[in-house]
Amino acid sequence: MAARGIVVALGAIVLAAGGAYALTTPSRLPAEAVAADGSGDAARGERLFHAGGCASCHAPSEGGGEGPVVLAGGPPLVTKFGTFHAPNISSDPQAGIGAWSLADFANAMQRGVGPNGEPLYPAFPYTSYARMTPGDIADLHAYLMTLPASKAASLPNELAFPYSIRRGVGLWQRVFLDPSPVVTLPADAPEPVKRGQYLVEGPGHCGECHTPRTFGGLGGLDHSRWLAGGPAPEGEGSIPDITPGGDIADWSESDLVNYFETGFTPDFDSVGGSMVAVQNNLAKLPAEDREAIAAYLKAIPAVAKAGERN
Repeated sequence: MAARGIVVALGAIVLAAGGAYALTTPSRLPAEAVAADGSGDAARGERLFHAGGCASCHAPSEGGGEGPVVLAGGPPLVTKFGTFHAPNISSDPQAGIGAWSLADFANAMQRGVGPNGEPLYPAFPYTSYARMTPGDIADLHAYLMTLPASKAASLPNELAFPYSIRRGVGLWQRVFLDPSPVVTLPADAPEPVKRGQYLVEGPGHCGECHTPRTFGGLGGLDHSRWLAGGPAPEGEGSIPDITPGGDIADWSESDLVNYFETGFTPDFDSVGGSMVAVQNNLAKLPAEDREAIAAYLKAIPAVAKAGERN
């Protein structure tokens, strides 16, 4: 009887381990959700590169010289979970992503899965990129492959336990990775508003900073307070509420467009902090994209400040 009990206990342990393994295994994109190899257009991809602010995280410095940006890995992101280091995503086949297939790239961008099946930490905003179209992913990949290669080694993250257990991110993804649109727009919403929704909720990943998170900052974005502001990821200060009822409530669409292009507010203050890099990227977009983002920000629901809710 004792031996039988041991066998039953071991069986239960194996089943539990198998269940935990399955739950923490990231989910890859189905093959039909990835664009055809070679279909990407680098010229279109450059537009997405600026919309996504790739250089802000993955380049050692931005706007510091002439010539193409080198995506050798960016400055550290210090958070309450530890320090994240954005990796080398240059076209180098060893140190960067030059050897990745389009499918590898798409799975990293939209499912948070590395080429070897490892879950990626959500400091990389794949929860937003998940809303991008397969064609746009292919275009961005094509553009990245035109940029200079760098042999600089990516630095490892410096995370405290239990955040250092990468496998647990797979479970986080099962709960919080949702590619559905955040805001339900009316069917007759103007095209600029629809385009703005795609840019803000997808490649622009604005909600990653401008929306508070659930479960004390450990979870996904709190969509009930979409773009209503929240604590800065670095732990100091706060990110403003950019809904129609928030910190920019008295800004017009043209005020927003001008801010995106020039960095000047309606009262002639200038952009500061982490928004400097964002504004630099927005200024590189076509005018119609900046106008679309402004139209969307004025069309979404206003969110009352936390202390003003009924």
